[in-house]
Amino acid sequence: MEWLELIIGFFVANVLGYGGGPASIPLMYQEIVTHREWTTDHQFSNILALGNALPGPIATKIAAFVGYEVSGWFGMLVALAATVVPSAVALIVLLNVLQRHRQSPAVKGMTMLVQPVIAIMMLLLTWQLAANSVQLIGLWQALAIAAIAYWLMGRRKVHPAIVIVCAFAYGGIMGAF
Repeated sequence: MEWLELIIGFFVANVLGYGGGPASIPLMYQEIVTHREWTTDHQFSNILALGNALPGPIATKIAAFVGYEVSGWFGMLVALAATVVPSAVALIVLLNVLQRHRQSPAVKGMTMLVQPVIAIMMLLLTWQLAANSVQLIGLWQALAIAAIAYWLMGRRKVHPAIVIVCAFAYGGIMGAF
């Protein structure tokens, strides 16, 4: 029965995740951590960080890892299929419809007005992950790491994967002491 839960959980998160990773990650968080309790906040943070450091779409990496943790290799395949197949089918169908009606004010409004909802979803996820970081490592260390990450990625244009790997290395060194 776990495979059915995997299908439903990842199907819901990815079908409703209009806008790709930024929209589907908070939905996946709700399904994986809050609703189904397959991982903890801390584990999800690690999955998200490592998934961002690796090449490819984040949703498929999260699905593969969680599916494997929940139900082994079969769970991984089921979670991946529930993540990829609905989006691929919807993409083919919807792009054909949108192409036919691309000048419609309704279509333009739909695509523009959903963006604030996605922004709030990302903000809420960021707040939850930040609160978890502060709880685990303390306020000052979390703020220092966030400031350095912002400076590296936002100002120095260092690739996020490099910043994530550096944070992992720092965590490994500090965790050893």
